Amino acid sequence: MAKYEYSFYPGCSSQKGASSSNYLTSVETMCDELDIQLNHIPDWNCCSASIGYAGGGELPRLTLSARNIALSEEHNPGQEIVATCAACWLATREASERLGEDDELMAEANTALAEAGLKLKNDTPIKHMAEVLVEEVGYDEIASKVKKPLEGIKIAGYVGCQTNRPFGIHGESYENPKYLDKLVETLGADSIPDYEKKVQCCGGALAFSEPDKSQEMIKGILEAAYDNGADMVVTPCPVCQMNVEVYQDQINAKYGTKFKMPVVYYSTLMSVAFGRSGKDAALDGQIIKAKKLEDIAG
Repeated sequence: MAKYEYSFYPGCSSQKGASSSNYLTSVETMCDELDIQLNHIPDWNCCSASIGYAGGGELPRLTLSARNIALSEEHNPGQEIVATCAACWLATREASERLGEDDELMAEANTALAEAGLKLKNDTPIKHMAEVLVEEVGYDEIASKVKKPLEGIKIAGYVGCQTNRPFGIHGESYENPKYLDKLVETLGADSIPDYEKKVQCCGGALAFSEPDKSQEMIKGILEAAYDNGADMVVTPCPVCQMNVEVYQDQINAKYGTKFKMPVVYYSTLMSVAFGRSGKDAALDGQIIKAKKLEDIAG
């Protein structure tokens, strides 16, 4: 029996074969080393983080997340729900809180769920994987698993906006959360505690509708990382990871910059530090190669 066990909601972008499937690979490796068992919610659906706000309506948006919670309560009873995607975590937790505070809305959601043979109890905590690592596993236990310290690497901890507001990690500052910095240091690398762009939005919602604005925001995030001497950026959000990594060529062409900054997940750092291979850490999924991590992973 695993030391930790959770009901797992992978989300659309992190599922196998999707744009952030490398995130899922490294998370599974990290959890294997930490003795964390992830029990996937069967037949889960999209959290509606994007389409729900584009005209789908409040009840359908909340009920989509409610369906995932109800499925978890039915198939993984008593287990806290954990998501790795910031948007999925935010949407699911919002739905749980909103429905818990509004009896009429809760009744309407359950009327819709009844058509699928489901009923929402709504007594299940919703957590981001970062919460699990910081609040339940803890830095000391993470440190005990380190076999290959990430020495000589300076890493900017980019938290982003959705993992920080409105919920965030318990006890952390909204303006300058430190948990990624502490994690980086626990893994043997050098952090940048005062990295000034760590909670700035990457412009993910504007990437297609107003790309110029989005890329200007990404440019600031990268410039701050370079100005602080960072070798790479680490983030807990798949949208942040994708935006800050994949648009660097376009930003270079537009602004005459020469950005080539690797952007990785915390789970990638942990998998490498825990002594796992580059494949296990999903380094092969990087668009901009994290060569210093590849060297350590061998």
